[in-house]
Amino acid sequence: MAEPAKRPDSGKSASRVPIVAGWREWAALPDIGIPWIKVKLDTGARSSALHAFDVEELPGGRVRFSVHPWQDSDVDPQTVECDVHDRRVIRSSSGHTQERIVVLMSIELAGRTVMAEVTLSNRDQMGFRMLVGREALRQGFVVDPARSFMAGRAPKAVRRRNRGRS
Repeated sequence: MAEPAKRPDSGKSASRVPIVAGWREWAALPDIGIPWIKVKLDTGARSSALHAFDVEELPGGRVRFSVHPWQDSDVDPQTVECDVHDRRVIRSSSGHTQERIVVLMSIELAGRTVMAEVTLSNRDQMGFRMLVGREALRQGFVVDPARSFMAGRAPKAVRRRNRGRS
């Protein structure tokens, strides 16, 4: 039997081959100690946004804030302190503008870790505690809006915790 023809080398390294992800995925935020958070991938949003509360600016260009990693829940809050990267005026999809603090944060998604500019905002009324925007996604992801959890699901215990069950 003949061996299949090999594709010519495109010159791209394996790490630059885009990963196909669904419109919602499980991710990790290793810089702030959050191993699991359900995220929405949004190519319509430029920057990423994380649900943050008790945001307090500290001397020396730092910020302290807390995160609720689970959807529709206030259990397991994580308090974080990091450098302020920037401040930006963000316009929401409804047209409202708000000045937000921006921090740099690693996002691990589908086995790839990327550095992202993440705005801190109150996402209590949103379906997802984190939104991953196109600036982070352009670092090696293609979003299939018809699919979910292409990178796999979190362990059952994590999914139950996210739904408010132990």
